[in-house]
Amino acid sequence: MRWRTTESKLLVRTPVFSLRQDRKRRGSESASSHDFYVLDAVDWVNVVPVTESGDVVFIELYRHGIEAWSLEIPGGMIDPEDSDPAAAAAREMREETGYEADRFVPLGVVHPNPAIQGNRCHTFLAENARLVGEPRPDETEDIRVALHPRLEVPRLLREGKITHALVVSGLYWYLQREGT
Repeated sequence: MRWRTTESKLLVRTPVFSLRQDRKRRGSESASSHDFYVLDAVDWVNVVPVTESGDVVFIELYRHGIEAWSLEIPGGMIDPEDSDPAAAAAREMREETGYEADRFVPLGVVHPNPAIQGNRCHTFLAENARLVGEPRPDETEDIRVALHPRLEVPRLLREGKITHALVVSGLYWYLQREGT
């Protein structure tokens, strides 16, 4: 039986997400209603930039949620001016690392947390990434660029050096593609 929304109320709007309360009923009119809380956010992108020599371009950035540095791949929100997810991936990679690439290959799409979110995260492989300038992170981002050989990535994952779930899933797709 499908859940039907009987009432929806915006609770909070921020630049990153909105929180709404949906009252839903499953099945018949006599069924009881329940409140569900949903975070509305735009779709996101992640990029696995790989240089011609086989290094993966990572970023280390301070994450306020865990109050610690996190080893990740470049990524972020798809902005309204981005023509598609691949364009957002190219923009985010350039801003956060100073790298550009010849080609962006789609690796996969996940729902970050379908229990409370409806958005998706698109992951791309950026082939032949090359440094073209200085990174230009947002004012709120504290980022360091770090290159690691492709063959080191499984160890970084096993040792818990990479803990961001969306990064782990993106690297999984990359390693599966590479046969590692």
